[in-house]
Amino acid sequence: MSPDGLSLIGSLGLGLLDERGWDVDCIGGLTLGADPIAYAISYASACSPRPRRAFTVRKEPKKHGTAKLIEGPFVPGDRVAVVEDVITRGGSALRAIDAVRAEGGRVVGVLALVDREEGGREAIEARGIPVAALVRAHDIVARLGPVSP
Repeated sequence: MSPDGLSLIGSLGLGLLDERGWDVDCIGGLTLGADPIAYAISYASACSPRPRRAFTVRKEPKKHGTAKLIEGPFVPGDRVAVVEDVITRGGSALRAIDAVRAEGGRVVGVLALVDREEGGREAIEARGIPVAALVRAHDIVARLGPVSP
C-alpha cells in the first residue's frame, strides 16, 4: 500500500489487462487482498482512453447500510476482471467470480500479482475463466532462490 507499490502495480496491472485484450469496465475482487490492487489499476487507468472503475466484494454482506455484497460503482452487465494478490488454491477468486456473476456481471478473466502454482490457476480455468499473473512462484525462486517459510 505504499505510493511506489501502488504506482508500480497499477501500471503493470493495467498493462497486463491491455496485453491480454481484456476489455473490462470494472475491476475488483474479494476484500482485503484485492482492494489496493483494484484501486491502483483503476487509478492508473484514469488518464487512459478507457478508464476502469473499481469495486470490492465483501466476504459477507453488511446487516446495515446498503447490505450489498459488492460495493463500489459496479453495475449489472459490466465486463469484469477479478483481481487477486496471490492465487494459491483459487478460493478467493472463485468467491468473487460467483458474487459478480450473481449480480449480473461478466467475468472476463482473473488477474493476480502472484500465482503460487498450487492448483488455483487450474481451478479457475476449469470454470472457463482465463488467468494472468504478473509473476509465478517459479519465477521468484529462479531469481531469488528458495524462500523459507
